[in-house]
Amino acid sequence: MSDPPKVLHRVIRRLASWAVWSFFTEVHVIGGENVPKNGPIIVAATHHNMMLDPAILSVAFPYARILNYWSKASLFGNPVLAYILSSSGNIPVDRKSKDRQILFKGTFDALSRGWAVALFPEGTSYTEPRIMQVKDGAAWAALEYEKWVKENPGKSTGENVAIIPAAIVYTNKSKYRSKVILEFGQPITMDEYREQFFSSDEGAPRAAAKRLTRTIERELIEATINAPDWDTLYAARMARDIMWEGDKSIDLNDFVAISQTLVDLFSTPNATPKMASMKRTLLEYYSLLQSTHLTNSVLSSLPLPRTLDPKHPATLPSRFYTLAVLSRDTLWSLISLPFFLFPLIVHSPVYIMGRLGARLVEDEEETQAQNKVLFGLLFMLLMYPAAFFFLWALFMYTPVGAILAFGTVYFLAVYHNKMINDYYENAKRVIAAWRVLYTTPIVPKENPWIDKPKSSAPSPAPHVAASLPSSLASGLEPPEPPVSSAPRRRPPSRRIMRHVLRARVEAVKALAVFFDQLRKNNQRVRASAHLASLYGGTVEERTGPSEAPSDGATSVSAPVGWREVSEVISFLTKRGAKIPSVTYRGDADWAALSSEGEGEDSEKEKDQTTWVPSSS
Repeated sequence: MSDPPKVLHRVIRRLASWAVWSFFTEVHVIGGENVPKNGPIIVAATHHNMMLDPAILSVAFPYARILNYWSKASLFGNPVLAYILSSSGNIPVDRKSKDRQILFKGTFDALSRGWAVALFPEGTSYTEPRIMQVKDGAAWAALEYEKWVKENPGKSTGENVAIIPAAIVYTNKSKYRSKVILEFGQPITMDEYREQFFSSDEGAPRAAAKRLTRTIERELIEATINAPDWDTLYAARMARDIMWEGDKSIDLNDFVAISQTLVDLFSTPNATPKMASMKRTLLEYYSLLQSTHLTNSVLSSLPLPRTLDPKHPATLPSRFYTLAVLSRDTLWSLISLPFFLFPLIVHSPVYIMGRLGARLVEDEEETQAQNKVLFGLLFMLLMYPAAFFFLWALFMYTPVGAILAFGTVYFLAVYHNKMINDYYENAKRVIAAWRVLYTTPIVPKENPWIDKPKSSAPSPAPHVAASLPSSLASGLEPPEPPVSSAPRRRPPSRRIMRHVLRARVEAVKALAVFFDQLRKNNQRVRASAHLASLYGGTVEERTGPSEAPSDGATSVSAPVGWREVSEVISFLTKRGAKIPSVTYRGDADWAALSSEGEGEDSEKEKDQTTWVPSSS
């Protein structure tokens, strides 16, 4: 059966597509062939970015199939609201009912017509370094539908339902002009679970639903990036950005596998003698980039010397070199600016409002991109019609004028999106170079809640002392005359930038030593089970709890995988990684040097010189 008309849903999807394509550079779909073109399906998707997740899922879903999302059944009581919800792609779910046949009645109606139902089994949107929970709703809905079909012959299309895992992965989910990877897994049929679910044995239906939930969870984990903690995830991100400097250098088909491989590598206990030191150095650099709103790819316009040898020190980029880079990038910006200035000015309210929207939820990363998109979209919906009618008025409201006005507005929008990618990155490089050279940081305001030392309190002014009783005033010392002093100069931000650049050198150096020690040790490293199986590693099964907690979230001990170091390094280099390497002179053990002072000469040389490894 073909998709329902759902006119309002199609309108919302068109608006969402404008917002998605304006904010993100690309939505890359993997495994679209796994989605059936027709027939009943339940799409179980990850949910880490609020309203953007359903927007991206609906916009990029294969064959443009209409997705029907769950909504509270009570909202469908009003006929007008029921029509709006139904037309916009919502189906009722009676969460108050303990009878699952009543709970999923709207779902059964949609599936029986051969439609697609979409839901987020994690239950809520959150920001964590891994998938924390997968609840049983999708499993129960699919299995209960199988039961409903069996008890109501002839009321459905006769096709079996399948669950389609959908993993939504963001290269940086809150950043403008980042990318999205939408991967669909193999359809999960009910064949393996149907018999147990229909069994009359006590607890059999629940056990079948739990097994199906664990299968969904495993599929979602295999298609996403999962780390044991934030430090490991951030260190892996930093290593990835160093080895793939350009934002476009990683094939998005390999992005998840590369990221998970690095997470697994940094999760290996005692992989190298200085692993803790390496992770700490990467995290320091990552923190500095976050606080200065820079990226490693932006700093790559200030390349450092590509040799690593303690006897041949290399200093950080000189001011003359930085000025040359600044002049080059500024010249290119000035050349291209006239072609981009007008659309930039026109779209400036969109950028301003998007930025204000993000500031409202600075502590909620999963909400920042949503606010940026929503605030920006609202202004675009006001700006584009206003521009159209303004241009149409210039053409005297003629039919030809309407066509010309619409074409001009459309061309402006497309032209803006085409220009913004290169210009945006170039502008960030220019700003970074200016920071290195001349600008000064902002001094934070004085905190009124900090108790100042009493010794530093000034003496009362003469008129204050005069107003005091004579018994108290007599004990006060006369105020000292003010001492004139030159105003304190604020440190230029080039000093802060030199810390950033030095941290970059230290991070690359630590990464070089890490991989060098990995090669020498040539031992196995930790790996996700699916990657170990896929790339010739080994998998060790672990025993653990098989039942889920009472809240419906699964908690199962996953098997542990292992990969050979040589295979991991080969995997990374074949996918474009420029793994830093060290150069030795004679028998000198350069690895003894580190930024933590683990060598007798390191502290003396730390303040004078730094080194950066060559890429291989």
